[in-house]
Amino acid sequence: MTDLTDGVLRTLFHSEQGGHEQVVLCQDRASGLKAVIAIHSTALGPALGGTRFYPYASEEEAVADALNLARGMSYKNAMAGLDHGGGKAVIIGDPEQIKSEELLLAYGRFVASLGGRYVTACDVGTYVADMDVVARESRWTTGRSPENGGAGDSSVLTAFGVFQGMRASAQHVWGDPTLRGRKVGVAGVGKVGHYLVEHLLSDGAEVVITDVREESVRRITDKHPGVAVVADTEALIRTEGLDIYAPCALGGALNDESVAVLTAKVVCGAANNQLAHPGVEKDLADRSILYAPDYVVNAGGVIQVADELHGFDFDRCKAKASEIFDTTLAIFARAKDDGIPPAAAADRIAEQRMAEARRR
Repeated sequence: MTDLTDGVLRTLFHSEQGGHEQVVLCQDRASGLKAVIAIHSTALGPALGGTRFYPYASEEEAVADALNLARGMSYKNAMAGLDHGGGKAVIIGDPEQIKSEELLLAYGRFVASLGGRYVTACDVGTYVADMDVVARESRWTTGRSPENGGAGDSSVLTAFGVFQGMRASAQHVWGDPTLRGRKVGVAGVGKVGHYLVEHLLSDGAEVVITDVREESVRRITDKHPGVAVVADTEALIRTEGLDIYAPCALGGALNDESVAVLTAKVVCGAANNQLAHPGVEKDLADRSILYAPDYVVNAGGVIQVADELHGFDFDRCKAKASEIFDTTLAIFARAKDDGIPPAAAADRIAEQRMAEARRR
């Protein structure tokens, strides 16, 4: 048995992070496609989650990411009040090098082969135009362009939802939901982050940004010269007077090292899987840093793509994404009542909804 197979089986069948219903390894040699589709749960309905296209260092890392992300989607969809379970797919490789129409069509055929158990959408490395191609082979594809029956870019409502989570965090910590006068550091101003910056500025926040892509930073500063820029995330988390830290790039932003030096009183951002390992949520609580669970506040995008399956209506989606404010406050209240960190409180609420669905 290979190390990869052994690792997957050990995670699925023997670890607390396992319990996935199905994992599909996909390969199309003609196009170069290598992908993993992970379905964590269909208790609430068909699994829904995006497709990540990323140059993983190894196949093991790709499988681990798919499993972790799929599990997170079960909790995200449950907390968003959607009738969907959790799933996620990853395509292994550099999208700048290997992405092609042939590869995306091959991927679409694999999604279609699951017969609706998994509904896909955009994620890191995939875009609306890519979903339009995938949809030619699979009708269980969301995140498509309006011209192809979809809702377009889900980043708009993702950012809006994170903003609602920030407002709830401000209400909980400072007694007022406005961000006016608060210094907010945004790490990653790409797909979602640049929309979030617009919300923050409109609400009167002082914004500090960083991004590994110079063009992403320039897009912000050309339009808003007053936005401050720091060299990297290490500098951002140490920024003096920072009120809120918003991780909006890849996961794992909150680890032993970063939490120890973080100056912000609140963490609320769009990135998935921000907690690098179990226990970080307690470290944040021990430092009196309020953590707004990532899969709760960044659910605006999945709310949008789920609505595509029923005939997209932006106003309906925005109204549902606005509920993230109340959901986040409810999590903070549950955390206080139970004497646990907000991340654990969110998990309990999501698990309760999934358990109740299984009993029906």
